[in-house]
Amino acid sequence: MKPTDQNGSPDTGIAGHGSFFQETNLSREEAVRATDWVRKHVDRRTVDLGERMDDVREHMYELEKEGEIIIHRITDEHEPMAVRTLFGWEKKVPTKQLWHHKSCGQCGNIPGYPTSLLWFMNEFGFVPGKDYLDETDQTSCTAWNYHGSGIGNVESLAAVFLRNFHQAYVSGKQHGHELGHFYPLVHCGTSFGNYKEIRKYLIESAELREKVTKILGKLGRLVDGKLVIPEEIVHYSEWVHVMRNRIASELQKIDVSNIRATAHVACHYYKMVHEDAVYDPEVLGGNRTAIITSVAQALGAQVIDYSTWYDCCGFGFRHIISEREFTRSFTMDRKIRVAREEANADVMLANDTGCVTTMDKNQWIGKAHDQNFSIPIVADVQFAALACGADPFKIVQLQWHASPCEDLVEKMGISWSEAKKNFQEYLKEVEKGNIEYLYNPELAYGGQA
Repeated sequence: MKPTDQNGSPDTGIAGHGSFFQETNLSREEAVRATDWVRKHVDRRTVDLGERMDDVREHMYELEKEGEIIIHRITDEHEPMAVRTLFGWEKKVPTKQLWHHKSCGQCGNIPGYPTSLLWFMNEFGFVPGKDYLDETDQTSCTAWNYHGSGIGNVESLAAVFLRNFHQAYVSGKQHGHELGHFYPLVHCGTSFGNYKEIRKYLIESAELREKVTKILGKLGRLVDGKLVIPEEIVHYSEWVHVMRNRIASELQKIDVSNIRATAHVACHYYKMVHEDAVYDPEVLGGNRTAIITSVAQALGAQVIDYSTWYDCCGFGFRHIISEREFTRSFTMDRKIRVAREEANADVMLANDTGCVTTMDKNQWIGKAHDQNFSIPIVADVQFAALACGADPFKIVQLQWHASPCEDLVEKMGISWSEAKKNFQEYLKEVEKGNIEYLYNPELAYGGQA
């Protein structure tokens, strides 16, 4: 059966995306001219910062005054640090009493990503069950369905968002704390972008609030009959950003001044609800979002620019499903090759599940096309953990990465062969039942520390 579009007509578009998507057949020179605007314009702020956008939080506070919702607030107990977003608005980033909203793809493909973050909290002396909580009572944000296939809808996304954040709000009770003790820290960039959009829809639409209130009521996920909505949506990389100076001054053990690092910031971090992304005048002149670059600079690494920094990693959700070779060629030609040839980078740092997965797991395909260039792909928090002495295998878990990390580790002064040998010895102990836990597993299931 031949594919058809939504109107039942023969689908003549690329990879079944619809007739709107057609080959451009541009020459290389024409393609360069067509994308020159990216290099000319997105490298600086082109948005009119003098025209104030609507801050959705102001409407949220009004809804709370009217008794319609409960705002999960960031209090002094969360030891927040203030940052500035694109329009100069203040955003509070909690640094303690955090509820870890895990990422499907990180746990499944890049386990060293979340373990590096938890390791940092342990290194700072945070007490599990008091200063942070990593529990299993949470679900996927389901944004993959929405962005990847269009199966999801706003009502279902809103219900999942509110269900998870309600759990964060009440999770402290079983550990002897008050409501709101733990504040959600979102690991995944896609969840972060999705939740910001959904929160905005909820604040602006009384109809949507009415629909999801009924759903949450059936689930027992209301407080005094009201929806619980967070004051801020906070991404883990924002926590790393505000903690960067403490990380460098208190925990750093390895000199990384010889490391040439490039940064890839997730589209879903700063292109979705762009007014909420963190900017800092001391980082890249405030012209680009500060996260990733800020921690690399704090650690003393050389942050090297490259022309395609603004480009997507190639993942694109629908692309990876229906046109995988487009994703692979895009990530190789527009990211990996450019970072290698222009920046001669030792590592590419990223801050999202899909970005790390795409750029890390697809470099092998280049070898089939005589594209013999590669670069290690790790998250900002993994790189920071390495610089602070975390074990490359037990904590950062670089053995899960498909991109070559051996040279990076060696250049940082860490023996890859010795670390691998020690890890193999540790695995023998695991077989005997001698397991080291980063986190008390009983806490994950609602038990006490």
